[in-house]
Amino acid sequence: MAAEASNPDILTHVERFWEGRKPHSPIYQFLLSDIKLTHASKGLVRARLLLTTNHVNAHGGIHGSVSATLIDWVGGMAIAAWDNRVKTGVSTDIHISYASSAKDGDWIEVEGKAGKVGGTLAFTTATITKVVDGKPGPIIATGSHTKFVKV
Repeated sequence: MAAEASNPDILTHVERFWEGRKPHSPIYQFLLSDIKLTHASKGLVRARLLLTTNHVNAHGGIHGSVSATLIDWVGGMAIAAWDNRVKTGVSTDIHISYASSAKDGDWIEVEGKAGKVGGTLAFTTATITKVVDGKPGPIIATGSHTKFVKV
């Protein structure tokens, strides 16, 4: 089965949503100011980020808190892409499994999928991969994120 193409209207909505949110979140400004959305379709977003010294731990690998922030962020973006909503709720649960690492100077890709967005809760999953030869490579971390979305 072929992958769904990016939807320009949804991508524009998610980009605008992100640009409106970023100024109100110092942690997102610090860690994700340079993240670039590359794909958006119903409930699915992808973005790429070049890792810098701000993203790595004392051992030189991507910091676990950066992975957690990315999973939190991409879950909200996937919910925004579900139905062009402008309120993506608050976190109720987040889980992360760390599989490998990346270092300063590596490109990473984060993908978020909204599996279900209901009247009260939204359930998302995320994968962070290292980009190798321009394509997603080894998995760095996977996660799930539940948000309370009742308006």
